[in-house]
Amino acid sequence: MRTLEQAGSLSGKKVLVRDDFNITIADDGKVLDDFKIRASLPTVKYLLEQKAEIILMSHLGRPEGRTINELRLDPIAKRLTELLGRPVKKINDNVGSEAEKEIGRIQPGGIILLENIQFNPGETRNDVNFAKTLASYADIFIMDAFGQSHRDYASITGITKYLPSFAGLLLQKEVEVLSRVRNNPERPLTVVIGGAKISTKIKLIQEFLNKVDHIILGGALANTVLHAQGLAIGKSMVELEAVSEIQKLQITNTKLHLPVDVIVSLDKTGQSEKHVSAVGKIGRDELILDVGPETQSVFNSVVKSSRMVIWNGPMGLFEVEAFEGGTRAMAESIAVCPDCFSIVGGGETICFLEKFGLLDKFSHVSTGGGAMMEFLAGEKLPGIVVLED
Repeated sequence: MRTLEQAGSLSGKKVLVRDDFNITIADDGKVLDDFKIRASLPTVKYLLEQKAEIILMSHLGRPEGRTINELRLDPIAKRLTELLGRPVKKINDNVGSEAEKEIGRIQPGGIILLENIQFNPGETRNDVNFAKTLASYADIFIMDAFGQSHRDYASITGITKYLPSFAGLLLQKEVEVLSRVRNNPERPLTVVIGGAKISTKIKLIQEFLNKVDHIILGGALANTVLHAQGLAIGKSMVELEAVSEIQKLQITNTKLHLPVDVIVSLDKTGQSEKHVSAVGKIGRDELILDVGPETQSVFNSVVKSSRMVIWNGPMGLFEVEAFEGGTRAMAESIAVCPDCFSIVGGGETICFLEKFGLLDKFSHVSTGGGAMMEFLAGEKLPGIVVLED
């Protein structure tokens, strides 16, 4: 993979950087989680030292080619300015006359941030003309958005056809650490997968079953697996369209660990009475909203016996305090795992760990959730493939 250090002198050159600033922003415009912004700083600081003319770009949310005011990147520019201690000028478009004018004015050591790259419909379509226009603004392209490296978009892969392209320091670090985990894992190796949707993770789970010692499934996605096994899950969230695919999995494989008891309630607010129920004994009107104490104990035993743990996704509806217990138990279990190399990724999980001050207890915190899991499962990520020598 071509790295930033191989780009040579960047003094006076316009450098276009693809970052991943897809973070949580409050209704009042306050940045609630700046982990990804902070992770991008080493590359930006390197470019500042090189006296490059820096053009940053990223997406936020899923605007689907439309301009949505709530998804503008002004809060990102403000937070970058605070963290860098120097102005980051955000412009109101990503291509066009204003972008061209501001890019033409930039001086060595200056930084501008283009507007949300996904406001342009050409981004997710990997439109050739959009990629060419972006490339025309710079001399060098730096891909530093590991969390988006599994996307085949104009600002990720398309642009590399028209500019010398290199991996930024963040992307380089992610690939180096995760390659070690993928190619030379320590055993026993455990993968913990939570969250809501299983439909996008079935292929990964199947691949991991052939590579790891244990797979722990929690969160709403475990509901669909339990349903596929013929167990009652009440009114719990389930992806019915994924059941037939799940039934093709080795769901009786001893490597696969599912909840044995769960926390249920009649609604998600946390205001109704909750109680522990054995899996398969869920009432018709009840919702599974967290894993139960016996499950936490079983999962903890698996983690405790591991030498390497990969975690992506919460164990329950952690946004509601009444149902955060399973996710917190998993976090604490991995955090205190003796002699255990631990990797965590995914925005929701990272936010939770920051809330409880556990983020620094993990060996590596990845800026990608889906990208991390695909990379570790052996998938070829488009945004990395195009940077290979």
